[in-house]
Amino acid sequence: MTEWDKEYLKLCQKILKEGIEVKNRTGVNTIKIPSYTLHFDLRQEFPILQTKQLFSRQAIIEMLWIWQMGSNDVRELQNRGVHIWDEWEVDDDGIYRIYEPFKEYDPDKEVEVIDPLSTPVDDPFGMRHKLEVKKDKKGNVMKAKSLIEGKTIKMAKYYGKEYAHTIGSAYGFIISRYNHTKNLIDTLKNNPEDRRMVKSLWQDEFLRTAVLPSCVWSTEWGVTGDELNLMVHQRSCDVPLGLPFNVTQYATLLKMIAQVTNLKPGTIDYSIKDAHIYVNQIDMIKEQIRRGKRYKQMSKMSKKELEKIIKDSLSNMEKIEDKKSKKYQYYDTENKIADLVLNPSKPVLELDPSIKDFYDFDNSKDIKHITIKNYKHMGKLNIPVSQ
Repeated sequence: MTEWDKEYLKLCQKILKEGIEVKNRTGVNTIKIPSYTLHFDLRQEFPILQTKQLFSRQAIIEMLWIWQMGSNDVRELQNRGVHIWDEWEVDDDGIYRIYEPFKEYDPDKEVEVIDPLSTPVDDPFGMRHKLEVKKDKKGNVMKAKSLIEGKTIKMAKYYGKEYAHTIGSAYGFIISRYNHTKNLIDTLKNNPEDRRMVKSLWQDEFLRTAVLPSCVWSTEWGVTGDELNLMVHQRSCDVPLGLPFNVTQYATLLKMIAQVTNLKPGTIDYSIKDAHIYVNQIDMIKEQIRRGKRYKQMSKMSKKELEKIIKDSLSNMEKIEDKKSKKYQYYDTENKIADLVLNPSKPVLELDPSIKDFYDFDNSKDIKHITIKNYKHMGKLNIPVSQ
């Protein structure tokens, strides 16, 4: 089990023990603590969780979508088999629809469409000025119904047809707008001692038309000796879903940037504001914590005992027809944990050493120049997302 797993589970336990339950815009309450910090030494370990399966291909493609492609077009991800932004995609008509998390399906429900541009730039979320409804050319209030069968519409915002199939003016839009990646690489190559390598995705001018304002909103880059170091700031952190993705993404990005600037990867300091677990994620997080404890238990067992666990688990799995049942998943996890103890593996990120230009790294669904080797995990966890 990685050091990152240990730190991650420590954070999860702290939230469950010390956190308070609060409401938020999604309609699904969270358990939260105000802040948390993490430290990663990439000279010692590549951070990717083993207590659950981390889908690294999707994570790395999303990172490339933002930092290399400078894109906000969700179709670019979908074409690569990545669907993590589907729920935040602006529809064909320029309307972004938000759906109820729990209510019974009502296909006839209609809501007035809100105009995000009805407030000034200095009040992007309508804290001082009431968000107005959007009207069409005839002066009629625009209304919207659900476009997804089985989901009841909760709210709708009009971004304009020019934003159709995007997430609005967020993430890759900002990277492209300010040439963040190119400017960072140029500075690292030509003025590595610079102390102003701050790249912010939080731009007030574009918050009104951002479907989801950037959660990981700022990075600070610096060189000490021949090592590239990074600070990452996250304003809001979905610990079960977002954090594992984000940590692996930024570790990968740092190593890629280091390679193309002739530097060595150093450390990442990661600061979180509002570290939370949604209440409908708690059971899955408790299972992940249980896996960590089970790993410790098995680490004290003999080789013979571990081999018996593997043999019994595989035998029980063969007898269970429903491969999605909790019983099957339990034995599958037992097998994976015992194997990880018997045959430890240290995940390693390998980049094609021939790539000298960041924009030459393959961003297709195969990400041919980026490989994570020796990755073992304890099984998938189906953790729900809140829109």
